Amino acid sequence: MPSYICKIGTADGRVIEKDFDAASREILEESLQGQGFHVFRIRRKTFQFLSDRNSGLGRLTSRRFLAFNQELLVLLKSGLPILQVLDTIAERLESGAFHDVLNDIREDVKGGAVLSEAFGKFPRHFPQLYIASIKAGEKTGDLPITLGRYIAYQQRTEKLKSKVQSASFYPILMSIAVTVVLLILMLYVVPSFTQIYADANAQLPLATRAIIFLADFMVETMPLMVPGTILLIVVLRSFLTTERGRLYFDRLKLVVPFFSKLMVDYALSSFCRTLGTTMMSGIPIVQAMQMSRGTLNNRVLEEKVQKAIRRVEEGTAISASLEQAGFFPGIALRMIGVGESSGSLAEMLSDVSDYYEDEVERKLDRLTTMIEPVMMLFMGLLIGGIVVAMYIPIFQMAGTVSS
Repeated sequence: MPSYICKIGTADGRVIEKDFDAASREILEESLQGQGFHVFRIRRKTFQFLSDRNSGLGRLTSRRFLAFNQELLVLLKSGLPILQVLDTIAERLESGAFHDVLNDIREDVKGGAVLSEAFGKFPRHFPQLYIASIKAGEKTGDLPITLGRYIAYQQRTEKLKSKVQSASFYPILMSIAVTVVLLILMLYVVPSFTQIYADANAQLPLATRAIIFLADFMVETMPLMVPGTILLIVVLRSFLTTERGRLYFDRLKLVVPFFSKLMVDYALSSFCRTLGTTMMSGIPIVQAMQMSRGTLNNRVLEEKVQKAIRRVEEGTAISASLEQAGFFPGIALRMIGVGESSGSLAEMLSDVSDYYEDEVERKLDRLTTMIEPVMMLFMGLLIGGIVVAMYIPIFQMAGTVSS
């Protein structure tokens, strides 16, 4: 998620600069203004990918963050005072950035700050949704229940994310293998055959001549191709970090056959799961929708939901507002409408999320089942075609010699 350097004014008149993570500049600005800050400037961090690699333990992994919350929940349920809870967790942590953060949080709590306020000082470690859930639990006096809901939300989210990553692993691995084999064939094997055919002064068929021409072209342009590819990747990555670039890429993702529907289902599942969790924590509907909007992870969809949020602020029903967004399926809208009219919207959103999680899992299973034989067939035809094209002249010369 992108990081931004923000210059903000606090309610007591102080002007400070802090780092925040957010899905977009607009979402971050709205969130800060909703928290009572005056926003002077928001600037995206440059070369963030280098700082992320060098940060080491600077940022919690999802698994470590889940383990931290599970331990925090167990200790809170045991009835220990919050300072003792933090001390117990800190004793079990290895020294590092998060250990130092936890010690700072302990000192803030010891000085009279509430837990959500202490967590809020470290947005790179604790997401805004998490801080809002903790704050809601403090207000209602049921922090363990609220934290338990967040843990359940995080477990479901991580489970679905893990399945998506697992489904993409095999195609990526196969693509790398095909690329490596093709490079070896075109840069080393084919030139060896070319020399043999040149010495024999053989008449080559069209397919063989085409392969040789392509191999010669790759060998000659390789000194330019490698730096050119690196430059293209750098330029493309720089373009995708701009507002225009991300918007263009997000639009592209919505028109790719099959994958666009899978992406929308995944976004719907994340949005409904987050919205239901925040509502169960007692967060007002408009603020909950603002927080959940960032989980769509697509600028085009986020803009449509932002318009829906404005309609909700004007008094339009949630289901009617989301219907005008244009990408919510009819079944989801009907379920949300039933939950809205019966007063069980949070529970119904959870059911909608379950339904679309199942849809995503079903499509991923179908994709992984289909893509393996397709890629094997493609790889066999491509590599086999090159090998056959290069061996045809040998068979022809052998027939000529024998006759």
